Amino acid sequence: MTTSPRFAFTIAATDGKARTGKIAMRRGTIRTPAFMPVGTAATVKAVKPADVRAAGADIILGNTYHLMLRPGAERVARLGGLHDFMGWDRPILTDSGGYQVMSLSDLTKRDENGVTFKSHLDGTRHTLSPERSIEIQRLLGSDIVMAFDELVPTTSTPEVQAAAMARSMRWAKRSRDAFDGGGVHAEGAAIFGIQQGALDQTLRADSAGALIDIGFDGYAVGGLAVGEGQEAMFGCLDFAPDQLPVDKPRYLMGVGKPDDIVGAVERGIDMFDCVMPTRSGRTGQAFTRQGPINLRNAKFAEDQGPLDPACGCPVCGTWSRAYIHHLVRSQEILGAMLMTEHNLWFYQGLMADLRAAITDGRLNGFADAFREAYRSSQGPTSE
Repeated sequence: MTTSPRFAFTIAATDGKARTGKIAMRRGTIRTPAFMPVGTAATVKAVKPADVRAAGADIILGNTYHLMLRPGAERVARLGGLHDFMGWDRPILTDSGGYQVMSLSDLTKRDENGVTFKSHLDGTRHTLSPERSIEIQRLLGSDIVMAFDELVPTTSTPEVQAAAMARSMRWAKRSRDAFDGGGVHAEGAAIFGIQQGALDQTLRADSAGALIDIGFDGYAVGGLAVGEGQEAMFGCLDFAPDQLPVDKPRYLMGVGKPDDIVGAVERGIDMFDCVMPTRSGRTGQAFTRQGPINLRNAKFAEDQGPLDPACGCPVCGTWSRAYIHHLVRSQEILGAMLMTEHNLWFYQGLMADLRAAITDGRLNGFADAFREAYRSSQGPTSE
């Protein structure tokens, strides 16, 4: 009898800086480059877990901040862990909660210990430290645990950026110690460190060096996709992934738009997450190979074609743009469900196409053709 590994990353093919491979874990194999649908509150919004899997997802993301507040990590643990609770039996990556603490909460204190904040739900006060973040992720039953870090805007002063990066590296060491000491490693989980340093190459290099000294199963590029724009993000990705170990997965947090993903894969990124396919599905935007389209637009009222003629998803095979336009304009729940399912299929189809292009050594041609077609749409979008 063979036992599934705790965590094993293998690279099957490369094309320039891009790589395709697999992450083997006890709950299943993750094909890379991989896109993780976001299940913030123990659900990928408007889609059943079986349909998320049918779209091609190997792994989803859960949110430490939201789950610690509601329904509570201890309660989830008593109910059998996040996988049983939500009915998803494949890998789950949980973020550390650091981003949400910084962006959603009324902060009252930030110091070396961690962050004390007021809940955006009811104003109750909580403290999130590296140790507590790892504990929550252990209680949830996460497969890939993220180190706790401090995020500051890329527009912050160099002094603020440097101090936040240095603190994040101290918190990374505490996160790693808590992970090892709490027995999470023995339970079959892995832990990723998060590189910080805004857009500064030297800070990023220092951060990468500190993380490598600590030692992690994978490494995330954090602090991007927070308003700096694609050009600046790609400028950072021209050097940041190269500073991380070549034999470990590289995860770009919070990205993103389809053309962002293609460009990041070209620069050596292996994993992505973003709320865009699900959030856009709930607001009337469908992703297509000719660019995003807004189904609220009146021009679709009598359009009998599918959302995307090149798509093989169940939605495109069954319902017309006209019908989905009607659902969206009528604010029917089914509209959000069908749009979200289609968008998830689009994203997973893009990842499959990227993996095939890398394997065949034709990524440059694929990426150029994708960008040309995707940007050809002149219709209104919410991007």
